[in-house]
Amino acid sequence: MAKRLTTFSKFLITLVVVGVVFFGGKWLLDNTEFGQNLRQQSTSETPGKSDGPKGSSDAIKVGVVTWGGYAGGQYFNEGFEANTRSRFYKDYGFQVEFKVLDDFDASRAAWKRDEVNLLWATIDAFPTEVAALSDFDPVVVWQADWSRGGDAIVVRRGINSVADLRGKKIAVAELTPSHSFLIWLLEAGGLSVRDVEIIPQSNAIDAAAVFKSQRVDAAVVWSPDDEDCLRSVPGSRVLESTRSASNIIADVFIAKRSFVDNNKERMRQLYEGWMRGAAEINSSDANKRKAAKILSENFPGFSEDDTYQAIDNVRLTTHGDNRNFFGLNADYAGVTGSSLYGRMADVYRDLDFIEGSVPNWRLIAYPDLVENTNLSGPEHAAESAKTFTDISDEEGRTKEAIATKRVSINFRTGEFQLDENAKYIIDREFVDIAKAFANSRIRIEGNTDNVGSRSSNVALSKKRAQAVRDYLVQVHNMSPSRIIVVGNGPDKPVASNDDESGRAKNRRTDFELVGE
Repeated sequence: MAKRLTTFSKFLITLVVVGVVFFGGKWLLDNTEFGQNLRQQSTSETPGKSDGPKGSSDAIKVGVVTWGGYAGGQYFNEGFEANTRSRFYKDYGFQVEFKVLDDFDASRAAWKRDEVNLLWATIDAFPTEVAALSDFDPVVVWQADWSRGGDAIVVRRGINSVADLRGKKIAVAELTPSHSFLIWLLEAGGLSVRDVEIIPQSNAIDAAAVFKSQRVDAAVVWSPDDEDCLRSVPGSRVLESTRSASNIIADVFIAKRSFVDNNKERMRQLYEGWMRGAAEINSSDANKRKAAKILSENFPGFSEDDTYQAIDNVRLTTHGDNRNFFGLNADYAGVTGSSLYGRMADVYRDLDFIEGSVPNWRLIAYPDLVENTNLSGPEHAAESAKTFTDISDEEGRTKEAIATKRVSINFRTGEFQLDENAKYIIDREFVDIAKAFANSRIRIEGNTDNVGSRSSNVALSKKRAQAVRDYLVQVHNMSPSRIIVVGNGPDKPVASNDDESGRAKNRRTDFELVGE
Protein backbone atom coordinates (compact mmCIF):
# COMPACT_ATOMS: atom_id res chain seq x y z
CA MET A 1 0.00 0.00 0.00
CA ALA A 2 1.45 3.33 -1.08
CA LYS A 3 2.32 5.85 1.52
CA ARG A 4 1.96 9.57 1.13
CA LEU A 5 5.16 11.56 1.35
CA THR A 6 5.56 13.83 4.28
CA THR A 7 6.13 17.54 3.81
CA PHE A 8 9.76 17.16 4.91
CA SER A 9 10.34 14.33 2.39
CA LYS A 10 8.97 16.49 -0.40
CA PHE A 11 11.32 19.28 0.67
CA LEU A 12 14.33 16.93 0.56
CA ILE A 13 13.39 15.62 -2.89
CA THR A 14 12.96 19.17 -4.17
CA LEU A 15 16.44 20.08 -2.92
CA VAL A 16 17.92 17.05 -4.69
CA VAL A 17 16.17 17.87 -7.97
CA VAL A 18 17.22 21.52 -7.84
CA GLY A 19 20.81 20.48 -7.09
CA VAL A 20 20.90 18.05 -9.99
CA VAL A 21 19.50 20.67 -12.36
CA PHE A 22 21.91 23.37 -11.15
CA PHE A 23 25.11 21.35 -11.15
CA GLY A 24 24.18 19.44 -14.28
CA GLY A 25 23.49 22.69 -16.11
CA LYS A 26 26.77 24.19 -14.92
CA TRP A 27 28.68 21.12 -16.10
CA LEU A 28 26.92 21.35 -19.47
CA LEU A 29 27.87 25.03 -19.88
CA ASP A 30 31.47 24.55 -18.81
CA ASN A 31 32.37 21.27 -20.49
CA THR A 32 30.51 20.95 -23.78
CA GLU A 33 30.69 22.80 -27.08
CA PHE A 34 26.90 23.26 -26.93
CA GLY A 35 27.25 24.91 -23.53
CA GLN A 36 30.04 27.21 -24.69
CA ASN A 37 28.00 28.30 -27.71
CA LEU A 38 24.97 28.87 -25.49
CA ARG A 39 27.05 30.94 -23.08
CA GLN A 40 28.49 33.07 -25.92
CA GLN A 41 25.04 33.56 -27.48
CA SER A 42 23.63 34.68 -24.16
CA THR A 43 26.48 37.14 -23.67
CA SER A 44 26.19 38.62 -27.16
CA GLU A 45 22.44 39.14 -26.81
CA THR A 46 22.58 40.85 -23.43
CA PRO A 47 21.75 44.58 -23.83
CA GLY A 48 24.76 46.83 -23.23
CA LYS A 49 27.21 43.90 -23.45
CA SER A 50 27.64 43.64 -27.22
CA ASP A 51 31.42 43.60 -27.02
CA GLY A 52 31.46 40.39 -25.04
CA PRO A 53 33.85 39.44 -22.27
CA LYS A 54 37.16 41.28 -22.42
CA GLY A 55 40.16 39.01 -21.91
CA SER A 56 37.97 35.94 -22.44
CA SER A 57 39.70 32.88 -21.01
CA ASP A 58 39.14 30.81 -24.17
CA ALA A 59 40.32 33.51 -26.59
CA ILE A 60 43.45 32.94 -28.67
CA LYS A 61 45.98 35.38 -27.26
CA VAL A 62 48.55 36.96 -29.57
CA GLY A 63 51.69 38.74 -28.31
CA VAL A 64 52.73 41.70 -30.46
CA VAL A 65 54.86 44.85 -30.32
CA THR A 66 54.21 48.45 -31.33
CA TRP A 67 54.52 47.80 -35.06
CA GLY A 68 52.30 48.27 -38.11
CA GLY A 69 52.93 44.83 -39.57
CA TYR A 70 50.26 42.97 -37.59
CA ALA A 71 47.42 45.20 -38.75
CA GLY A 72 45.78 42.44 -40.81
CA GLY A 73 44.76 40.48 -37.72
CA GLN A 74 43.95 43.52 -35.58
CA TYR A 75 41.74 45.00 -38.29
CA PHE A 76 39.90 41.69 -38.80
CA ASN A 77 39.43 41.48 -35.02
CA GLU A 78 37.89 44.98 -34.86
CA GLY A 79 40.42 45.91 -32.18
CA PHE A 80 42.91 44.43 -29.77
CA GLU A 81 40.54 43.10 -27.09
CA ALA A 82 38.48 39.93 -27.29
CA ASN A 83 35.02 40.95 -28.49
CA THR A 84 31.98 39.63 -30.33
CA ARG A 85 32.14 42.33 -33.02
CA SER A 86 35.27 40.57 -34.21
CA ARG A 87 35.02 38.86 -37.58
CA PHE A 88 37.02 36.01 -36.09
CA TYR A 89 34.06 35.52 -33.74
CA LYS A 90 31.34 36.14 -36.34
CA ASP A 91 32.89 34.03 -39.10
CA TYR A 92 34.69 31.33 -37.12
CA GLY A 93 33.16 31.31 -33.64
CA PHE A 94 36.14 32.16 -31.46
CA GLN A 95 37.64 35.27 -29.93
CA VAL A 96 41.11 36.76 -30.29
CA GLU A 97 43.02 39.07 -27.97
CA PHE A 98 46.16 41.06 -28.83
CA LYS A 99 48.62 41.89 -26.04
CA VAL A 100 51.28 44.55 -26.64
CA LEU A 101 54.56 43.25 -25.17
CA ASP A 102 57.31 45.64 -26.23
CA ASP A 103 59.84 44.25 -23.75
CA PHE A 104 61.58 41.37 -25.54
CA ASP A 105 62.43 39.25 -22.49
CA ALA A 106 59.00 39.80 -20.93
CA SER A 107 57.30 38.73 -24.16
CA ARG A 108 59.23 35.45 -24.25
CA ALA A 109 58.46 34.79 -20.59
CA ALA A 110 54.75 35.41 -21.23
CA TRP A 111 54.78 32.93 -24.12
CA LYS A 112 56.48 30.28 -22.02
CA ARG A 113 53.83 30.73 -19.29
CA ASP A 114 50.99 30.45 -21.84
CA GLU A 115 49.91 34.03 -21.21
CA VAL A 116 50.01 34.36 -24.99
CA ASN A 117 49.58 31.51 -27.46
CA LEU A 118 51.20 33.16 -30.47
CA LEU A 119 54.23 35.44 -30.33
CA TRP A 120 55.94 37.76 -32.80
CA ALA A 121 59.46 37.05 -34.02
CA THR A 122 61.60 37.96 -37.01
CA ILE A 123 63.00 35.11 -39.02
CA ASP A 124 66.38 36.81 -39.49
CA ALA A 125 67.03 36.97 -35.72
CA PHE A 126 65.15 33.80 -34.74
CA PRO A 127 68.25 31.57 -35.09
CA THR A 128 69.79 33.45 -32.15
CA GLU A 129 66.94 32.63 -29.76
CA VAL A 130 65.48 29.34 -30.93
CA ALA A 131 67.80 27.26 -28.72
CA ALA A 132 66.56 29.07 -25.60
CA LEU A 133 62.98 28.18 -26.56
CA SER A 134 63.66 24.56 -27.52
CA ASP A 135 62.01 23.08 -24.41
CA PHE A 136 58.70 24.47 -25.70
CA ASP A 137 59.10 23.16 -29.29
CA PRO A 138 58.41 26.45 -31.14
CA VAL A 139 57.18 26.41 -34.72
CA VAL A 140 56.79 29.20 -37.29
CA VAL A 141 53.14 29.25 -38.37
CA TRP A 142 52.95 32.20 -40.80
CA GLN A 143 54.58 35.39 -42.00
CA ALA A 144 52.83 38.66 -41.16
CA ASP A 145 54.91 41.23 -43.05
CA TRP A 146 58.11 42.40 -44.69
CA SER A 147 59.64 45.62 -43.36
CA ARG A 148 59.49 48.23 -46.15
CA GLY A 149 60.90 51.40 -44.68
CA GLY A 150 60.25 50.61 -41.04
CA ASP A 151 63.99 50.18 -40.43
CA ALA A 152 66.65 52.65 -41.58
CA ILE A 153 70.34 53.48 -41.20
CA VAL A 154 70.92 57.17 -40.52
CA VAL A 155 74.39 58.66 -40.97
CA ARG A 156 76.09 61.96 -40.23
CA ARG A 157 77.28 64.47 -42.81
CA GLY A 158 80.02 63.17 -45.11
CA ILE A 159 78.95 59.51 -45.17
CA ASN A 160 77.57 58.83 -48.63
CA SER A 161 78.12 55.12 -49.15
CA VAL A 162 78.68 51.91 -47.23
CA ALA A 163 82.41 52.21 -47.89
CA ASP A 164 82.41 55.43 -45.86
CA LEU A 165 81.31 53.46 -42.78
CA ARG A 166 84.68 51.75 -42.42
CA GLY A 167 86.08 52.49 -38.96
CA LYS A 168 82.99 54.48 -37.93
CA LYS A 169 80.95 54.16 -34.73
CA ILE A 170 77.51 52.64 -35.34
CA ALA A 171 74.79 52.38 -32.69
CA VAL A 172 72.67 49.26 -33.08
CA ALA A 173 70.62 46.86 -30.96
CA GLU A 174 72.46 43.57 -31.34
CA LEU A 175 70.64 40.32 -32.12
CA THR A 176 67.62 42.22 -33.41
CA PRO A 177 66.34 42.95 -36.92
CA SER A 178 68.37 46.19 -36.77
CA HIS A 179 71.53 44.12 -36.39
CA SER A 180 70.56 41.85 -39.28
CA PHE A 181 69.88 44.83 -41.54
CA LEU A 182 73.29 46.33 -40.76
CA ILE A 183 75.04 43.01 -41.43
CA TRP A 184 73.36 42.70 -44.84
CA LEU A 185 74.16 46.28 -45.85
CA LEU A 186 77.81 46.00 -44.82
CA GLU A 187 78.15 42.79 -46.81
CA ALA A 188 76.61 44.45 -49.85
CA GLY A 189 79.40 47.02 -49.56
CA GLY A 190 82.17 44.47 -49.15
CA LEU A 191 82.52 45.08 -45.40
CA SER A 192 81.63 43.23 -42.20
CA VAL A 193 80.85 44.25 -38.64
CA ARG A 194 84.56 43.77 -37.91
CA ASP A 195 85.29 46.75 -40.17
CA VAL A 196 83.21 49.13 -38.02
CA GLU A 197 82.93 49.94 -34.32
CA ILE A 198 79.64 48.64 -32.95
CA ILE A 199 78.17 50.66 -30.07
CA PRO A 200 75.61 48.19 -28.62
CA GLN A 201 72.20 49.51 -27.57
CA SER A 202 69.22 47.90 -25.84
CA ASN A 203 66.84 48.78 -28.66
CA ALA A 204 66.43 50.92 -31.77
CA ILE A 205 64.91 53.78 -29.77
CA ASP A 206 68.08 54.04 -27.68
CA ALA A 207 70.16 53.88 -30.87
CA ALA A 208 68.27 56.90 -32.20
CA ALA A 209 68.87 58.80 -28.95
CA VAL A 210 72.61 58.14 -29.13
CA PHE A 211 72.73 59.34 -32.74
CA LYS A 212 70.81 62.53 -31.90
CA SER A 213 73.33 63.24 -29.13
CA GLN A 214 76.02 63.01 -31.87
CA ARG A 215 78.06 60.40 -29.99
CA VAL A 216 78.12 58.04 -32.99
CA ASP A 217 78.54 58.35 -36.74
CA ALA A 218 75.56 56.19 -37.69
CA ALA A 219 72.66 54.31 -36.14
CA VAL A 220 70.10 51.70 -37.13
CA VAL A 221 66.71 53.08 -36.12
CA TRP A 222 62.99 52.57 -36.59
CA SER A 223 60.57 54.81 -38.42
CA PRO A 224 59.48 57.50 -37.53
CA ASP A 225 62.62 57.96 -35.38
CA ASP A 226 64.65 58.28 -38.59
CA GLU A 227 62.87 61.54 -39.44
CA ASP A 228 63.49 62.88 -35.94
CA CYS A 229 67.19 62.00 -36.28
CA LEU A 230 67.46 64.00 -39.51
CA ARG A 231 65.81 67.00 -37.86
CA SER A 232 68.09 66.77 -34.84
CA VAL A 233 71.45 66.31 -36.60
CA PRO A 234 72.20 68.90 -39.32
CA GLY A 235 73.45 67.39 -42.57
CA SER A 236 72.49 63.84 -41.64
CA ARG A 237 70.74 61.52 -44.10
CA VAL A 238 69.19 58.10 -44.47
CA LEU A 239 71.86 55.97 -46.10
CA GLU A 240 69.53 53.02 -46.73
CA SER A 241 66.23 51.64 -45.49
CA THR A 242 64.23 48.48 -45.83
CA ARG A 243 62.17 50.21 -48.51
CA SER A 244 65.02 49.23 -50.82
CA ALA A 245 66.36 46.35 -48.73
CA SER A 246 62.94 44.85 -49.14
CA ASN A 247 63.42 41.17 -48.29
CA ILE A 248 65.57 41.09 -45.16
CA ILE A 249 63.31 41.60 -42.14
CA ALA A 250 60.38 39.18 -42.11
CA ASP A 251 57.96 39.28 -39.18
CA VAL A 252 56.49 35.89 -38.33
CA PHE A 253 54.45 34.30 -35.57
CA ILE A 254 55.57 31.34 -33.52
CA ALA A 255 53.53 28.97 -31.36
CA LYS A 256 54.16 25.84 -29.35
CA ARG A 257 53.79 22.80 -31.57
CA SER A 258 51.47 21.17 -29.03
CA PHE A 259 49.15 24.18 -29.10
CA VAL A 260 48.94 24.16 -32.89
CA ASP A 261 48.42 20.40 -33.04
CA ASN A 262 45.62 20.60 -30.47
CA ASN A 263 43.92 23.59 -32.14
CA LYS A 264 44.74 23.01 -35.77
CA GLU A 265 41.41 24.08 -37.30
CA ARG A 266 41.07 27.18 -35.14
CA MET A 267 44.66 28.10 -36.00
CA ARG A 268 43.98 27.61 -39.70
CA GLN A 269 40.93 29.85 -39.39
CA LEU A 270 42.96 32.43 -37.48
CA TYR A 271 45.48 32.45 -40.33
CA GLU A 272 42.74 32.62 -42.96
CA GLY A 273 40.98 35.55 -41.29
CA TRP A 274 44.28 37.35 -40.78
CA MET A 275 45.12 37.00 -44.48
CA ARG A 276 41.65 38.25 -45.44
CA GLY A 277 42.24 41.30 -43.27
CA ALA A 278 45.68 41.95 -44.77
CA ALA A 279 44.31 41.66 -48.31
CA GLU A 280 41.52 44.14 -47.55
CA ILE A 281 43.97 46.68 -46.14
CA ASN A 282 46.32 46.27 -49.10
CA SER A 283 43.43 46.81 -51.52
CA SER A 284 41.72 49.86 -49.99
CA ASP A 285 42.95 53.12 -48.51
CA ALA A 286 39.72 53.38 -46.51
CA ASN A 287 40.44 50.01 -44.91
CA LYS A 288 44.02 51.10 -44.21
CA ARG A 289 42.65 54.21 -42.49
CA LYS A 290 40.34 52.04 -40.41
CA ALA A 291 43.26 49.81 -39.42
CA ALA A 292 45.34 52.88 -38.54
CA LYS A 293 42.57 54.10 -36.25
CA ILE A 294 42.51 50.74 -34.45
CA LEU A 295 46.28 50.85 -33.98
CA SER A 296 46.32 54.46 -32.77
CA GLU A 297 43.75 53.60 -30.10
CA ASN A 298 46.08 50.92 -28.74
CA PHE A 299 49.54 52.50 -29.20
CA PRO A 300 49.95 55.28 -26.59
CA GLY A 301 51.47 58.44 -28.03
CA PHE A 302 50.77 57.51 -31.66
CA SER A 303 48.40 59.57 -33.77
CA GLU A 304 46.31 58.04 -36.53
CA ASP A 305 48.69 59.56 -39.08
CA ASP A 306 51.62 57.90 -37.28
CA THR A 307 50.03 54.47 -37.40
CA TYR A 308 48.94 54.98 -41.02
CA GLN A 309 52.60 55.61 -41.88
CA ALA A 310 53.60 52.58 -39.80
CA ILE A 311 51.35 50.39 -41.97
CA ASP A 312 52.77 52.06 -45.08
CA ASN A 313 56.26 51.07 -43.94
CA VAL A 314 55.54 47.35 -44.26
CA ARG A 315 54.25 44.90 -46.81
CA LEU A 316 51.33 43.10 -45.15
CA THR A 317 51.86 39.64 -46.54
CA THR A 318 49.06 37.79 -48.29
CA HIS A 319 48.24 34.11 -48.64
CA GLY A 320 50.25 34.06 -51.88
CA ASP A 321 53.23 35.63 -50.12
CA ASN A 322 53.03 32.97 -47.42
CA ARG A 323 53.01 30.20 -50.01
CA ASN A 324 56.23 31.68 -51.38
CA PHE A 325 57.73 32.13 -47.91
CA PHE A 326 57.18 28.47 -46.97
CA GLY A 327 58.46 27.19 -50.32
CA LEU A 328 55.06 25.95 -51.53
CA ASN A 329 55.37 27.68 -54.92
CA ALA A 330 57.86 25.86 -57.13
CA ASP A 331 58.07 28.80 -59.55
CA TYR A 332 59.12 31.34 -56.90
CA ALA A 333 62.79 32.37 -57.09
CA GLY A 334 62.87 35.05 -54.38
CA VAL A 335 63.74 35.03 -50.68
CA THR A 336 62.11 32.24 -48.67
CA GLY A 337 61.91 31.66 -44.95
CA SER A 338 64.29 28.74 -45.34
CA SER A 339 66.97 30.72 -47.18
CA LEU A 340 66.80 33.72 -44.83
CA TYR A 341 66.78 31.61 -41.66
CA GLY A 342 69.65 29.42 -42.83
CA ARG A 343 71.81 32.29 -44.00
CA MET A 344 71.41 34.31 -40.81
CA ALA A 345 72.09 31.24 -38.67
CA ASP A 346 75.45 30.93 -40.43
CA VAL A 347 76.18 34.66 -40.12
CA TYR A 348 75.42 34.89 -36.40
CA ARG A 349 77.36 31.69 -35.73
CA ASP A 350 80.40 33.11 -37.53
CA LEU A 351 80.11 36.22 -35.34
CA ASP A 352 80.07 34.00 -32.20
CA PHE A 353 76.53 34.97 -31.23
CA ILE A 354 75.33 31.36 -31.49
CA GLU A 355 76.78 28.43 -29.59
CA GLY A 356 75.84 24.89 -30.44
CA SER A 357 73.46 23.74 -33.11
CA VAL A 358 70.48 25.53 -34.62
CA PRO A 359 67.54 23.35 -35.68
CA ASN A 360 67.03 22.97 -39.41
CA TRP A 361 64.27 25.07 -40.98
CA ARG A 362 62.25 21.94 -41.71
CA LEU A 363 62.07 21.22 -37.97
CA ILE A 364 60.68 24.64 -37.01
CA ALA A 365 58.53 25.47 -40.05
CA TYR A 366 54.84 24.57 -39.78
CA PRO A 367 53.43 25.14 -43.29
CA ASP A 368 50.24 23.11 -42.72
CA LEU A 369 48.03 26.13 -41.98
CA VAL A 370 49.09 27.84 -45.19
CA GLU A 371 48.99 24.66 -47.23
CA ASN A 372 45.46 23.76 -46.09
CA THR A 373 43.97 27.22 -46.70
CA ASN A 374 42.34 28.12 -50.00
CA LEU A 375 42.08 31.84 -50.72
CA SER A 376 41.72 32.90 -54.33
CA GLY A 377 41.44 36.20 -56.16
CA PRO A 378 43.96 38.91 -57.06
CA GLU A 379 43.86 40.40 -53.56
CA HIS A 380 45.32 37.18 -52.15
CA ALA A 381 48.05 36.83 -54.80
CA ALA A 382 51.73 37.14 -53.96
CA GLU A 383 53.43 40.49 -54.34
CA SER A 384 54.71 41.20 -57.83
CA ALA A 385 58.34 42.09 -58.38
CA LYS A 386 59.07 45.79 -58.66
CA THR A 387 58.88 47.12 -62.21
CA PHE A 388 62.02 48.97 -63.32
CA THR A 389 61.94 51.30 -66.32
CA ASP A 390 64.67 51.27 -68.94
CA ILE A 391 67.22 54.06 -68.54
CA SER A 392 69.99 55.35 -70.79
CA ASP A 393 73.57 54.14 -70.48
CA GLU A 394 74.67 57.60 -69.38
CA GLU A 395 72.02 57.83 -66.64
CA GLY A 396 72.87 54.35 -65.44
CA ARG A 397 76.57 55.11 -65.32
CA THR A 398 76.13 58.27 -63.23
CA LYS A 399 73.64 57.00 -60.63
CA GLU A 400 74.97 57.17 -57.07
CA ALA A 401 76.14 53.83 -55.69
CA ILE A 402 75.04 53.09 -52.11
CA ALA A 403 77.11 49.92 -51.83
CA THR A 404 79.85 48.37 -53.95
CA LYS A 405 81.05 44.78 -53.68
CA ARG A 406 84.15 43.86 -55.66
CA VAL A 407 84.30 40.27 -56.86
CA SER A 408 87.05 38.57 -58.84
CA ILE A 409 85.61 36.56 -61.71
CA ASN A 410 88.24 34.90 -63.86
CA PHE A 411 87.85 34.91 -67.64
CA ARG A 412 90.15 33.40 -70.20
CA THR A 413 92.22 35.98 -72.07
CA GLY A 414 90.07 37.82 -74.60
CA GLU A 415 86.89 35.87 -73.68
CA PHE A 416 83.68 36.86 -71.91
CA GLN A 417 81.78 33.59 -71.42
CA LEU A 418 81.08 32.53 -67.83
CA ASP A 419 82.41 29.13 -66.81
CA GLU A 420 80.93 27.05 -63.98
CA ASN A 421 83.35 28.46 -61.42
CA ALA A 422 82.37 32.01 -62.36
CA LYS A 423 78.68 31.15 -61.92
CA TYR A 424 79.41 29.63 -58.52
CA ILE A 425 81.19 32.82 -57.42
CA ILE A 426 78.26 34.99 -58.55
CA ASP A 427 75.79 32.76 -56.71
CA ARG A 428 77.87 32.78 -53.54
CA GLU A 429 78.91 36.43 -53.46
CA PHE A 430 76.00 38.36 -54.89
CA VAL A 431 72.74 36.59 -55.71
CA ASP A 432 71.41 36.57 -52.14
CA ILE A 433 72.22 40.27 -51.79
CA ALA A 434 70.44 41.07 -55.04
CA LYS A 435 67.34 39.20 -53.86
CA ALA A 436 67.40 40.81 -50.41
CA PHE A 437 67.69 44.33 -51.87
CA ALA A 438 64.99 43.56 -54.43
CA ASN A 439 63.80 47.17 -54.75
CA SER A 440 67.27 48.52 -55.63
CA ARG A 441 68.79 48.72 -59.07
CA ILE A 442 71.98 46.76 -59.70
CA ARG A 443 74.96 48.10 -61.60
CA ILE A 444 77.49 45.60 -62.91
CA GLU A 445 80.81 47.16 -63.87
CA GLY A 446 83.41 45.18 -65.77
CA ASN A 447 87.04 46.18 -65.23
CA THR A 448 90.37 45.15 -66.77
CA ASP A 449 94.07 45.81 -66.32
CA ASN A 450 95.98 48.04 -68.77
CA VAL A 451 97.43 45.30 -70.93
CA GLY A 452 96.34 45.88 -74.53
CA SER A 453 94.53 48.82 -76.09
CA ARG A 454 92.07 50.83 -74.03
CA SER A 455 89.28 50.59 -76.62
CA SER A 456 89.46 46.80 -76.83
CA ASN A 457 89.54 46.52 -73.03
CA VAL A 458 86.48 48.77 -72.66
CA ALA A 459 84.55 46.67 -75.18
CA LEU A 460 85.66 43.40 -73.57
CA SER A 461 84.83 44.56 -70.03
CA LYS A 462 81.31 45.53 -71.12
CA LYS A 463 80.76 42.13 -72.74
CA ARG A 464 81.85 40.46 -69.52
CA ALA A 465 79.45 42.60 -67.48
CA GLN A 466 76.68 41.74 -69.96
CA ALA A 467 77.45 38.03 -69.53
CA VAL A 468 76.92 38.40 -65.78
CA ARG A 469 73.63 40.25 -66.35
CA ASP A 470 72.41 37.58 -68.77
CA TYR A 471 73.16 34.91 -66.17
CA LEU A 472 71.19 36.75 -63.47
CA VAL A 473 68.25 37.22 -65.85
CA GLN A 474 68.16 33.71 -67.28
CA VAL A 475 68.95 31.66 -64.18
CA HIS A 476 67.68 33.86 -61.32
CA ASN A 477 64.71 35.51 -63.09
CA MET A 478 65.87 39.08 -62.46
CA SER A 479 64.46 41.87 -64.61
CA PRO A 480 66.90 43.01 -67.33
CA SER A 481 65.62 46.58 -66.84
CA ARG A 482 66.81 46.46 -63.24
CA ILE A 483 70.43 45.79 -64.19
CA ILE A 484 72.78 48.49 -65.48
CA VAL A 485 75.81 47.31 -67.44
CA VAL A 486 79.03 49.33 -67.62
CA GLY A 487 82.39 48.54 -69.20
CA ASN A 488 85.17 50.55 -67.58
CA GLY A 489 88.10 48.82 -69.21
CA PRO A 490 91.28 49.98 -67.42
CA ASP A 491 89.82 53.34 -66.31
CA LYS A 492 88.95 52.48 -62.67
CA PRO A 493 91.93 50.61 -61.21
CA VAL A 494 92.00 49.75 -57.50
CA ALA A 495 95.70 48.83 -57.52
CA SER A 496 98.84 49.56 -59.50
CA ASN A 497 99.19 47.95 -62.93
CA ASP A 498 102.97 47.85 -62.51
CA ASP A 499 103.01 44.28 -61.22
CA GLU A 500 100.96 41.12 -61.71
CA SER A 501 99.35 41.17 -58.25
CA GLY A 502 98.01 44.66 -58.89
CA ARG A 503 96.82 43.79 -62.38
CA ALA A 504 94.98 40.76 -60.96
CA LYS A 505 93.07 43.01 -58.54
CA ASN A 506 92.07 45.29 -61.39
CA ARG A 507 90.62 42.40 -63.43
CA ARG A 508 87.38 42.32 -61.49
CA THR A 509 83.61 42.77 -61.59
CA ASP A 510 81.98 45.36 -59.32
CA PHE A 511 78.43 44.72 -58.11
CA GLU A 512 76.74 47.93 -56.96
CA LEU A 513 73.40 48.78 -55.40
CA VAL A 514 72.27 52.13 -56.76
CA GLY A 515 69.43 54.45 -55.88
CA GLU A 516 66.60 55.42 -58.15
